[in-house]
Amino acid sequence: MNATSSRPLTTLLIGGLIVGVFDGTYAVVFSAFRGVSAARLFQSVASGFFGRQSYNMGATTVALGVVIHFFIATCVVLVYGAAAHNLAALCTHPFLFGGTYGLFVYLFMNLVVIPLSAITFRPKLPAIISGIIVHIVLIGIPAALFARKAER
Repeated sequence: MNATSSRPLTTLLIGGLIVGVFDGTYAVVFSAFRGVSAARLFQSVASGFFGRQSYNMGATTVALGVVIHFFIATCVVLVYGAAAHNLAALCTHPFLFGGTYGLFVYLFMNLVVIPLSAITFRPKLPAIISGIIVHIVLIGIPAALFARKAER
């Protein structure tokens, strides 16, 4: 792989990190307003694997939750980037298709991934509404913009 062919992948990986920071920052701030620490928030991410035991495993599950969070964010951007490579409209209209993709990601995470995991909590209406908005504005649209940049 030469430097030219690795640039799109590098752009998408950076996009994954930035989307992870956007989403993580939202989640930490939103959780803080509800009295939940950042550590407990990321333990809740790791609880997808460990269930309630995650909250008793200390820094290990905090770190694992952070890694899982950024892995998922990066996958979200890579999937959009792969689709955009084959469908030019996804890059031409990043706000429309990126926003739609963000909504799809929210629905997929909450209707497929979380129910199949060991996570036991279910979000309440304020978290659902803000989560949808965040997935559209801070996840889907940035994923589309990074995909567009990678395609140029």
